[in-house]
Amino acid sequence: MHRRTLMKAAVAAAFAPALAACGSDEPSAGTQVTSWDWLVSQAAWMDNEIKLFQQAHGGTAVKKTTQVTDKYPDLLSLAVRSGTAPDVFQLPRSPAIEEQVSSGWLLPLDKWATDAWKARFGPGWFAEGGNVFGGKTYSAPFNGAGSNLQLYCHHGLFKEAGLTNGDGTAKLPKTWDDVTRAAEAITTKSGGKAFGLGFGNSGNGALAWWIELFCRGAGAVGGTNTLDYRVGKWTYGTDRSYADFLGLLLDWKKRGFIFPTSMSISDEQARAFFAQGKFGMIVNGVWSQKTWSDGKFTDYSLVTLPSPTETPKGYFYYGPGSSSRLFGISAKTKHPDEAFAWLDWLYSKEAGRRWVQAGLGLSVYPENNDPSLVTFAPFAQYVATGTTNLAGPDPKLRNPDVAKVKVNAVKPDINDVAAGIYTGQLKDVAAALSELEGRLNKAQDDAVAAAAAAGAKVTAADYVFADWDPTKPYQTKRS
Repeated sequence: MHRRTLMKAAVAAAFAPALAACGSDEPSAGTQVTSWDWLVSQAAWMDNEIKLFQQAHGGTAVKKTTQVTDKYPDLLSLAVRSGTAPDVFQLPRSPAIEEQVSSGWLLPLDKWATDAWKARFGPGWFAEGGNVFGGKTYSAPFNGAGSNLQLYCHHGLFKEAGLTNGDGTAKLPKTWDDVTRAAEAITTKSGGKAFGLGFGNSGNGALAWWIELFCRGAGAVGGTNTLDYRVGKWTYGTDRSYADFLGLLLDWKKRGFIFPTSMSISDEQARAFFAQGKFGMIVNGVWSQKTWSDGKFTDYSLVTLPSPTETPKGYFYYGPGSSSRLFGISAKTKHPDEAFAWLDWLYSKEAGRRWVQAGLGLSVYPENNDPSLVTFAPFAQYVATGTTNLAGPDPKLRNPDVAKVKVNAVKPDINDVAAGIYTGQLKDVAAALSELEGRLNKAQDDAVAAAAAAGAKVTAADYVFADWDPTKPYQTKRS
């Protein structure tokens, strides 16, 4: 966005009533707490929490603004710089939480976040370098750890293609070969009305989702998000799982199994087409379930980590502070006690239970995550995927100085490279992946060297966890 356009957007987001969705029953007088998030499909849950909070705290009103996800980091950054930051806000993924702390965005929570308060979350969720910096706590875990992505399967198309179990239910794929067979059956038996696979790569990077989901189970434990911590390097070129999967993707395309306009449609369009039965499988996240339910589409199931083998060789991984929906309080808030009361409400066990019951995700409280208590079958399937997200190594937790390493973004990124391969602009898959790996590792090495030159006690060895077995939870050994 151009600077002038971005400034206009920030002002509009901060002050235009049309962009703010406020909770009901707002008190006519008292303290007002402003709250920002990007929970678009979860807005009804947030509005209900605001209503319940205001009923319990009659002197405090919450004014909510929900931003578009991809614009959120820029809009929040501008609000902070212009002195109009909300009292409470969902932490953006960029800049990282440690940068938000060092830049003075966040208020330490230690006045309220006592040891007793933190203990209610259970062990392992607070750690220096995760959500604690310099001994001060700045955020807390909101959601539990389930599978990051899932492969969704359209029951109707599976049954029409004869992909059923003995009891007539859809026979869900578990391996790469299973996915190929299912895609072939759906495509050939639909008479040209449907395709086996589809996605929407315009604007959101859906190709990277496919690589992330399919390659982790194949043993590429860094996926598309991190280094492979067994060796402390990006391994796009040296781990054959990536090239193998992209070769499989090209084979699916060549055989006509993929919805033809997948590269030009958006993810929102792709989800709508999946619900309409235009293709039988799509990679997406749990957030999509709410959209489908709102559209009265519930005839689907999900699996996660389809792998070349029956048993995955890698999983999803999390660490303290890695929750994807962290909230914090602005360092400039004029109402810190009221802001924490709202933050505390969001982090309560009761709000977490309503989050799960609404089918939006897992709770950080394990007792809220019982699949047998969930009535909607696809969401119960997602709740059960908690076993596929394990505690993993995190260099920041072993050596907090790693937080001082600032790695510059690398473009073209994995989605750009995958798009070039898919469209035929990049002919040599192995060479393209190796070139990307080299650029990423150089950016990593340069960042470590710059941090060390600035006084940080950090080396490349801090990213190597040679004792890590990716099939088991990792226990961080701090230096």
